Amino acid sequence: MAEVAPKLREVFVEALDLDRDVDVENLKYRDIEAWDSVGHMALVAAIEDEFDIELDTDQVIDMSSFKVAVDLVTGLQTKNA
Repeated sequence: MAEVAPKLREVFVEALDLDRDVDVENLKYRDIEAWDSVGHMALVAAIEDEFDIELDTDQVIDMSSFKVAVDLVTGLQTKNA
């Protein structure tokens, strides 16, 4: 299974329209203006599309940081493997 973090980093950069030099790995929900509730839903959709997974409501709500997102995606990929 490919490393999730680098690909997920790209998803964050594109979905939230971030500069490439933003410290995505330490980013938390609402740390930046782009990651508001609307940005969160765009990010969720981009993650689901990129990794061909579906996050349930609790996972969407719990995805409060890049690190949590990595764990969620990794867990879902392992579960679906």
